[in-house]
Amino acid sequence: MKIRRVLMSSLCAVSLVSLSACVTDPNTGEKKVSRTAIGGIGGALGGALLGGLIGGKTGRIVGAGIGGVAGGVIGYQKDKQIKELREQTAGTGVDVTETDGGNAILVNLPNGVTFDVDSSTVKPGFAATLDRVAQSLVQYPNSLIDVYGHTDSTGSDAYNQALSERRARAVADYLISRGVGYARIRSQGFGESQPIASNDSEQGRQANRRVEIKIVPISQDDVNAARSGQ
Repeated sequence: MKIRRVLMSSLCAVSLVSLSACVTDPNTGEKKVSRTAIGGIGGALGGALLGGLIGGKTGRIVGAGIGGVAGGVIGYQKDKQIKELREQTAGTGVDVTETDGGNAILVNLPNGVTFDVDSSTVKPGFAATLDRVAQSLVQYPNSLIDVYGHTDSTGSDAYNQALSERRARAVADYLISRGVGYARIRSQGFGESQPIASNDSEQGRQANRRVEIKIVPISQDDVNAARSGQ
């Protein structure tokens, strides 16, 4: 443990020769090196690690008018947003995790509390939870947002695909109605093609019926690259 602390301190000291390279995780209180500081000196590496976005990242950044944040800040803000989202959705069934190797946030909305069976209308009782998610997205405007719909394998492929698309669109539209910039959001349905559990049990099928909100923070380097056409 002592050796680990020494190594971390040394890395913080040399990364970009900047205090902004070392941040404190608001979830644990632990000092660590910013992921963006390590990988984003020129912006290219950080961008490559962000994973896919619906329609690509460059055009969406320009279209959404995102300003981006400094490289040494983006990791801290992401960790802070995760902490706040977990607190704001505690006890609702919503799961908030990191994705894309720690470079993005995934908010998993379980189907049972979000929609009625075969419905793509957000349950009135779940609206308050989505309101809190929307508030977080408004509070942290320097990100792009994908909304993904998923189903289990019950029913035909065509029906499941259409239902997943309607549900993803319903969540996206709801977030927009609560003040999240429409240019930041895209939605897509995947039907039954991306299960996270076995469809052989009811528990597994229930896990597969979900809508996911992926939040991808955007740095100033990303913005500069998008504006230069890279």
